[in-house]
Amino acid sequence: MLSSKTDRGSDTAETGTSPARGTATAPVAALFDAVAITVFVLIGRASHEEGYALTSVLHTLWPFLAGCAAGWSITYVYAHVRSSDFFGHDYRPDRVVPVGLVVWFCTVTVAMILRFILSQGVAVSFVIVAAVVLAIFLLGWRAVFAVLGRRASA
Repeated sequence: MLSSKTDRGSDTAETGTSPARGTATAPVAALFDAVAITVFVLIGRASHEEGYALTSVLHTLWPFLAGCAAGWSITYVYAHVRSSDFFGHDYRPDRVVPVGLVVWFCTVTVAMILRFILSQGVAVSFVIVAAVVLAIFLLGWRAVFAVLGRRASA
């Protein structure tokens, strides 16, 4: 029994967050996604010469964060549903496929629906730019982690 705990502890140490190993824990991955979305919003506000008042930034930011949370929820539940052992699920939020794609799709889709409902503007050009930039940001850091993981295992 004692040796299994020791083995389990070493597994945990090996599967922690490390770009060099190409892995990220859920909290770190969520932070990366939130930072990526915040950078997208700040770049957008700067390009349209809108202010950086906290309430204005949050007004623009929250629909995207809500969409990201929806994507995270869907992928997390799916990882548990398809798992044969509830506690042994294989939830890897740092993977491009399927987690990254679902998070990106939900971020863009839910944000645009919320922006439409709230009359914040959803011009076709904005939807395209948001989809492309968020794909680069949300899938990009995951792709970098994947490459670094492959290099570490080689």
